Amino acid sequence: MKLYELTIKKAHELLKSREISSQELTRTVLDRITEVEEKVGAYITTASDSAMREAMLADESIAKGNMSELTGIPIAVKDLICTKGMRTTCASKILYNFIPPYDATVISKLKKAGAVIVGKLNMDEFAMGSSTENSGIKITRNPWDLTRIPGGSSGGSAAAVAADMCIGSLGSDTGGSIRQPASHCGVVGMKPTYGRVSRFGLVAFASSLDQIGPITKDVTDCAILAGVISGYDLSDSTSVPRDVPDYLSSLTHGMDSVIIGVPKEYDSTEGLDPEVSAAVKNARNVLENLGAKCVDVSLPHTEYAVPAYYVIAPSEASSNLARFDGVKYGFRDKEAKELLEMYKNTRSKGFGSEVKRRIIIGTYCLSAGYYDAYYKKASQVRTLITEDFRKAFEICDVIISPVAPTPAFKIGEKVDDPLTMYLSDIFTLSANLAGIPGISVPCGFSSGGLPIGLQLLGRHFGEEALLKTAYNFEQATEFHKKKPNI
Repeated sequence: MKLYELTIKKAHELLKSREISSQELTRTVLDRITEVEEKVGAYITTASDSAMREAMLADESIAKGNMSELTGIPIAVKDLICTKGMRTTCASKILYNFIPPYDATVISKLKKAGAVIVGKLNMDEFAMGSSTENSGIKITRNPWDLTRIPGGSSGGSAAAVAADMCIGSLGSDTGGSIRQPASHCGVVGMKPTYGRVSRFGLVAFASSLDQIGPITKDVTDCAILAGVISGYDLSDSTSVPRDVPDYLSSLTHGMDSVIIGVPKEYDSTEGLDPEVSAAVKNARNVLENLGAKCVDVSLPHTEYAVPAYYVIAPSEASSNLARFDGVKYGFRDKEAKELLEMYKNTRSKGFGSEVKRRIIIGTYCLSAGYYDAYYKKASQVRTLITEDFRKAFEICDVIISPVAPTPAFKIGEKVDDPLTMYLSDIFTLSANLAGIPGISVPCGFSSGGLPIGLQLLGRHFGEEALLKTAYNFEQATEFHKKKPNI
C-alpha cells in the first residue's frame, strides 16, 4: 500500500510508532496531487511549502510525545473556508485573489490538532450547484469516470479523497453538498447537526442551512475528523453550547437495538434510478441481517422540500452576497465611471450565471409585496418538514434513503436545465431544512461501475447513531474498499 492510500486511523498508527514521518506522508500526498491533478482537477490552490513546514513541526511534536489523532495528517479544505495567508476564492472570479487575514474556527481546530493543510479544493461557485460545473475556475472530474461529474458543491473535496489526493477533507453542506458528492465518488461524507460545527470563517451561502463536515475514506476517519471540528464557538451565534461526545466510542458492533425508519414517500420519487433503488434495498437487508429492525415511517411534506429550499436558500444568498460589491475586497470593475455603474459591472462580471440566477430569485422572493407569498410561506413549509422528522424519530433511531436519485451523470448533461439539476438534491436538502445530521456511506455500484451511496439521517445531535449504523454497514460490506483506477 502506498502512503497516500492510508486512512487517517492507519496513518496515525504508523506516525505514532514512528514507522513513517509526517514529512514522508505529506510529500507522497503532494506528489500524488502532481500526478493526477491534471486529470481530476480537484485543487484550486496547493500549499506545498506551508504543508511541508507544518509536517516538519508535526514530526517534532510527535518526537516529544505530543500528538492527537490528526497530528501530521494531510487534510485538504473546500475553498470557501477561510485560511489565513492562503487564497480563499469560493471558486469565483469575484474573490479570485482574496487572501483572508484570519482562520475559520474549523481551521484553527485542525491546526491545534496538528493537521497538515495541503490545499484548497474546487467547488461550485459560492457552493451553488450539484455538480462542480458551476466553478468559475475549473471543472472537477469524477475519479471513477473522468467524463462524469463528482457531485457538488463539495466536488473537489470528494474527488480528492476518492483519488487519494489527501487523507481526508472538509466540505460544506447547504442542501446535500457533502453527502451527494461523497455518494458519487464512493467515499464517506457527513453533514453534522446545524450548530454542531462552527460556521465562523465559512463564506456564507444560506446561513440557516450551511454546515461544515468531514469527507473521508471510511466511517472511522469520519468520526475522528468530526470529533476534532465539532464544538461550541462564541464567534458563531448559531453554534450550540453542547458537549461533543467521543464519536469513536460509538463505533461498536451490533445493531440489535437500532430501529431504522423507511420513508414510504421516497419509493415513489420520480426519476429514481432502479439501480440506486436496488442498492438501497440491499443495504436495508444487510442492516436487518445485522439485527436492526426496519419500520415504515411517513414524511408527508417531502414533495415540498425542493420548492421550499429553492426559495429559502436563494433568499439568504441574495442577502449574504450583497457584500461582494467591489468596494472592500475582491474583484472590482475598473472601467466604470460612476459608483452605481461600478457596482453593476463588478457583480455582472464577477459572478457566474448560476450565482446571478439565485441572487435574482432570492431578491425577488424578498421584495416588497412578495415576501409573504414566498419566503414566509417557504419558512412555514420548513416548519412542517421539521415536524415530520420529529414525529418519525419518535418511532425510529435512523432514517434510511438514497443520497441521489441517480449515479454521477456526464459532465454537461444537465448544465442547460437548472430544474433537473436542482432535483439532484431531492433526498438530501430536507435534512438541511430540518437541521438534522446525515451521512452518506458507499452501498453499491451501478452496472457502469459508478458508486452509489446510502443516506442515513438522524435526530438532532444524533451523530452517534448515524456513525454506529454506518460503521456496522461498512464492516459487513466491501464497497468502501474498492478504489477508482486512476
